[in-house]
Formats: sequence, C-alpha cells, structure tokens
Amino acid sequence: MKTFKYLLCILALMSNLAWGQSNFKVLSFHDIVPEKNAASELDDVTTDNLINYFSWLKANDYKVISIQDVLNAKKTGAPLPEKSIVLTFDDGYKSFYTYVLPLLRAFQYPATLAIVGSWLEVPENGTVLYADKLVPRSKFLSLKELQEISRSGLVEIASHTYDLHHGVLANAEGNTMPALITFEYNKTTQQYETEAQYLNRIKSDLIKNNAWIKKQTGSAPRIIVWPYGRYNQVAQTMAKDLGMEVAITLDDGENLDLQPVDSIRRIYLINNPEIDDFVANLRDFPPSLERVMHVDLDYVYDQDPIQQEKNLGTLIERVLASGVNTVYLQAFSDDDASGVAKSLYFKNGFMPVKADLFGRVSWQLKTRAGVKVFAWMPLLAFDPGPEKLRELDVVTSVDGSKGIGYFRLSPFSERSRKFIQGIYTDLGRYANFEGILIHDDATLSDKEDASPAALEYYAKNWGLPPNIEAITQNPEFNERWYKGKTQALTQFSLDMRDAAQNYRKPISLARNYYAEVALNPNSEEWFAQSIPNGLEHFNWVALMAMPYMENASNPMQWISNLVDKTQIFPKASKKLLYEFQAKDWRTNKSIPTKELASWMRSMRVRGIFNFGYYPDDQFTNHPNIEILKRELSTKATLQ
Repeated sequence: MKTFKYLLCILALMSNLAWGQSNFKVLSFHDIVPEKNAASELDDVTTDNLINYFSWLKANDYKVISIQDVLNAKKTGAPLPEKSIVLTFDDGYKSFYTYVLPLLRAFQYPATLAIVGSWLEVPENGTVLYADKLVPRSKFLSLKELQEISRSGLVEIASHTYDLHHGVLANAEGNTMPALITFEYNKTTQQYETEAQYLNRIKSDLIKNNAWIKKQTGSAPRIIVWPYGRYNQVAQTMAKDLGMEVAITLDDGENLDLQPVDSIRRIYLINNPEIDDFVANLRDFPPSLERVMHVDLDYVYDQDPIQQEKNLGTLIERVLASGVNTVYLQAFSDDDASGVAKSLYFKNGFMPVKADLFGRVSWQLKTRAGVKVFAWMPLLAFDPGPEKLRELDVVTSVDGSKGIGYFRLSPFSERSRKFIQGIYTDLGRYANFEGILIHDDATLSDKEDASPAALEYYAKNWGLPPNIEAITQNPEFNERWYKGKTQALTQFSLDMRDAAQNYRKPISLARNYYAEVALNPNSEEWFAQSIPNGLEHFNWVALMAMPYMENASNPMQWISNLVDKTQIFPKASKKLLYEFQAKDWRTNKSIPTKELASWMRSMRVRGIFNFGYYPDDQFTNHPNIEILKRELSTKATLQ
C-alpha cells in the first residue's frame, strides 16, 4: 500500500504554465540519493541527475535566484531576470549537507531548506516517525550540519512546522489526513476538536518551530513551507503574524514577482526525472483535460454501514475504470429529488447531518482513485426547517409566492447570507476536497427577488425604487437590476468559496449554468446568469449541455449549436466544461450509453477536451463504463 506521504504528494502534482514577463518558477526537491533502488521514495532524486539539472540550467541561461531576490522585486517593482528559478529542498535530509551544499557552492546557487524541528530533536541514534513509518534519525541533518548550512551564505532556513508533517485521525472510519488542515477526530469522545483547540494546536506548533530554528541558527524563519503543500487562510494569517511573510505551497501555476508571496507555487519533482523530463517541467504544456463524473452521494449512503462501505467500494472502482480525473460529489442530501438541501453530509452547526459521509468518500476517492473532488453544494437552496426559517429571509416572487423553481434563501438578506456562510465555513472545517461546484439553484428569475430584504438592498446599493413593477417598467432600472443580480450571485459564490478557504486552500470554484443562457442573448434577465461573467470569475463554468432537458428534437445538432455559440467566448476553451445528461428526466429513462458517448466524441473531434456527465448510477452500471471510457477517459485517443 502506498504511504500517506505518497498519497499527499501525488495529489499535489501540478501542471506548469509558460514563462511570462517577470515570472519565476520554484523547484521542489526532497532527498538526494547516490542511486535509485526499490526502497527509494517517490520524490528521491539521484546525485547524477541533480548535477545534470544544475548544469543544464547554467548552460541555458536560467537564473537561480533567492527568495530575497523575489522580495526585492516585489518591493522595488523591478522585474526579475528572465527565466528565474528558485530552488527549495524539503524535510532536512542529511543528503543536503553531503551532496547539495557542495553543488550549491560549486554553482553559486542559492536555495531554501525547510526543516521539521521535531525530527531533528530526536537523538542521533533514535528513529523518526516519518509519515507512516519509522526511519533512522541518521537520515536527517545533525544539528552541527544544520548550523554550518545556515552559515554558508547560500541557504535560507525555512520552517516546515515543528510537528505537523504527518496525518491525524479525521473521522470515525479511521482516515488520517494532513495535520495542519484537519480538525482532529477523537474516537473516545466521538467528537472533533473545537475551533479553539485547533487554532491553539497550529499556532503553538508554528511558534515552537520558529523558536527552535532561531535557537539553532540565530535567526527566526521568515519562510514557511507547508507540509504536503496543504494550508488554509487561518494558517496563512498565523504565519504572517509570526513573521513568516513568505509561504511556499505545492499549488500549480506560475508565480508573478509582483503577486503576494504568501502562496508561492512549486514544481514538484517525482520519479527522478531524466534531463529531458526535467526540461519538460520548465516548458509549456498543452491545456490540462477536465473529465468529470457527477455523483449523487445519496446513492452511496445506506443505513447499514456494511452496505455503505460496499457502495463506496463500487463507486471507487467505477471512478477508476472510467478514467475521469474529477468527481463532482454531492455534499447535501436530496431525498425528495427537489434539489433543496434539508440535511448535509458533513458536520456543521446549521443544518441536520444525515451522515458524516462526504469527507470520508472524498478522501477515499482522492487517495484510492487519484481524482480531484469538488463538493457539489447549493448556493441558496437550503431548508433548515420551520423553526430556523423564521429567522431567515427567502426568495420571493412578485406575486408573494416563495420564488420560482427551487426554494431558496435570499442572497440579499444579511441574516440569510450569514447562515449560508456558516455552512460553507463548516464544509471547509470538516471535509477534505479540492473544489466546490455551485448547484443550478444559483439563479433569480425576472420576477425575483421581491422579498423585503431584497427590495431594501436594491434601493440602498443600486439606487432602485423599492418596487419590482417600478423597476421593470423602466428599461434603465431593469437592466441595472438584472445585471446587478447576476453579479450579486457571482460575488456570493466567490464569498462562499472564501468562507470554505478559511480552513482549506486553495479551492477551485465551478458553477452550473443553464444552456438557455448561452443560446438566447436575452436570457440573462430571466436567470441572472451570464456565461462571460462566469468565465471571468470562476475556475470552471459547468454548462448543462442537456438536449433532452431542453426538448431538443435533434440532440446532436443542438449540442453542436451550443458549442458554436459558447466557444466564441473569451476563455471558453480553458474554462468551459460541457456537462451532458445520462438520464431523460421527462420519461425517467436512461440515455443510451452509445448516444452519450457520441456526444463526447463530437467534442473531442472538435478539439474540446473538458466535459462530463450526470447522473451516474453505479447500481445499474449506467452509463456502461466499459463503453463510455473510450470517450470519457483522460487517456482516450481518437481512432
């Protein structure tokens, strides 16, 4: 079985973007070994290859710079040298002293070395608990070696936390997750640690490692390198308050010298890449594919825990077989198929918990199927029951009814907003995931929202009369109103992502959009949705490319027309994902797998690579994965 460390590192693999003006890239190294063998770690690099990397960088005019150079550029506004590279080495292996330091001196390259204090405090003849196994203390630097390195003038010592480079119990089922971003679960009390306990645990650790590094080197660190690359807004703020203004992650993407330095991205080197592969890591790559299976967690849940585990196992096998790289996973319960959340699948202080299941399923999918998991959540469609609803405001139509379509809380009500924000904050606290998919409830019709809270908001913020009829009869007012609603829903979606990011960062944000918004230029007024607006603000626009739902007489032609009308939008090729239907809800019958596959193939023939489907029925094997994977898998080729 792969170790906990391997699982985290694999999840942190990143795509690499092109060099831009004043960009820099950061390389992430770990242990440097004389030769690779069966006992080697995933991220070990041989000395021969490291020498080849350094030599190639020098021969090809790459400029190895320090974090201080990055800070200087940020302060002065002066551009960094073209093709700038930062070298980082994590964990404090003895090989840094034996192999890396002599090479840094020979090439006159600066570097950053991240230290886990608790590991180096173990007696020289002891053992260190490294991820999920014990390794000899001699594998790591001695205190004397660390001190010599810190005096070299080439190496800056960074904090890698004192004792957060491991997993902690994250749920009742026994999953362990990164200590820094996980509210620890106590099996004896069957409770999660409190907010105060979590904050104290993280802050105490950061303070302790800062003091330990200062004692050993004479200087407190100003750089934090997050264990496993995992972090959140709470930890970022703590680190800054403790003097660590620079934070280094394993996020993907480019670094711009004028961007904030509290989330520097890195290229994580694994499998001891030969020089050609190393060079490829520094060059352009084709856009990454996004292939999605959209899953109802209601299908996994079962009152019988044994059957529930079987259902989870079936789902994992199905995801693996499909070849998708992303799962949109339901985080709320929808027993009555209304699309309204009446209970949730994660611990929270605002809604009933049907089962604390989302976090476990998400983690199992990530670590066993190797996919990214997005929490599929309503934006407004929450019904906590009559008692709590008396304290909230709901979307209201002009006729006084509770809105059109979904039952929704009003995004213009401060108390409703705080209620929803609390739910998203708890989602970030108690579950592990990479993204959020905003449900298709994030819409307001041309007759909504007429609630008193909304009317007050329109008057105060948009200068509109507190009367829907007066607004709609004035063309200028009406346009201001519907465009304001569009942006309000967009901003509220971003705010909810930020609420979750307090405890889990970074979080990608996707949002479902109706096809009519793309097909009819007047439809923004009817939905308060805009594809260009979504492409500008979200990581993904998940467009519901569902021809039967739209009563299309010729589904393939309808899809082709939809693509024609949407690919003209800026950023569509990179951020627009087409979500096909696997079920005809008009007849409650499944769409034939071959038809669904033909829609996906039509995308690939046109050079469109981002698509997925909903729903998936693991119990009836629909769609048939063996057939569909030929078009859906990220490894599928055109034949």
